[in-house]
Amino acid sequence: MKLEKEDLLKLYRNLARARVLDQLAIKMLSEGKFMGFYHSAFGGEAPGVGGTTFLRQDDYIYPHHRGHGIPHACGKGGDLQPFFAEHCGKATGTTKGMTGFHGCDPEHGMYGGGGTIGSAFPLSVGWALAAKKNGRGQVSVCFFGDGSMGRGTFHEAMNMAANWKLPVVWVCENNGMGQYVPIKDAYPLDDIANMASAYGIPGVVVDGQDVVAVAEAVVAAVERAREGKGPSLIECKCLRFRSHAEGIPDWYHAEKRSEEEVKELMKRCPVALYRNRLLEQGLLTQEDAERIDRELAEEAAEIERQCDEAPFPDPSVLENAVYA
Repeated sequence: MKLEKEDLLKLYRNLARARVLDQLAIKMLSEGKFMGFYHSAFGGEAPGVGGTTFLRQDDYIYPHHRGHGIPHACGKGGDLQPFFAEHCGKATGTTKGMTGFHGCDPEHGMYGGGGTIGSAFPLSVGWALAAKKNGRGQVSVCFFGDGSMGRGTFHEAMNMAANWKLPVVWVCENNGMGQYVPIKDAYPLDDIANMASAYGIPGVVVDGQDVVAVAEAVVAAVERAREGKGPSLIECKCLRFRSHAEGIPDWYHAEKRSEEEVKELMKRCPVALYRNRLLEQGLLTQEDAERIDRELAEEAAEIERQCDEAPFPDPSVLENAVYA
């Protein structure tokens, strides 16, 4: 698939939308409107957006916990208001306020994030097996961080998917830090995509700050999966501009990251890089870029307004989802 002008502009809008809504999430958490935690995707939106923008609506995705699925939902084209309402514990949320930040959107193939890191690996294999059996050409795409690859579920899922040639694409959002642990202290590899060779599947490394590079790699892997050739592993080397989670220190190993270090990282902001690229290529005008900014700001304000006005669920809703 060659990305045309329309595709490239769609990719930009989704990326810019992910940034605006991530910032809205930070704001609402700081104001006490969100319940629980928020793990910002600031600086690392490109893998989620690039990895989902050109999927089919009925393809399955499991979002990375960073951004709580916001970049991935932006790529899929879903309505984000229910996601935010869920974070606020409101009755208009994706699961009526019962799950906090583990929201889902089955209409767009999002079946929630795992309650523990690494739990999505076997689930994504299950959906890939279902996709292979139903014969509708669907693909399962699983997003995860470098820290979760140490879980046994990752290797079990990789082995099964490779052995059965299941249509699953693994997208690792590698920001080089598993919470506070540098990747060099966790794995004896420079490129964790090399793990793919142990299972006889392709493993590729892309610049995770380049949304187009991510999109092209995922599109190729998805096409391969649809053809019945099995899974692929894509490692997106990306960045994280904020702490692991809002409200906790931004440590890297045993030291706090300095403001100077973070400012240097922000020179590789995926939104700014892509926006400037489109402007230089004449594919995006300054007027259109500013119009998109206004429209996204209006969307964010409307999402917050609806969340503020939405009611909390009746306590009886807690009994509706109890199996036994």
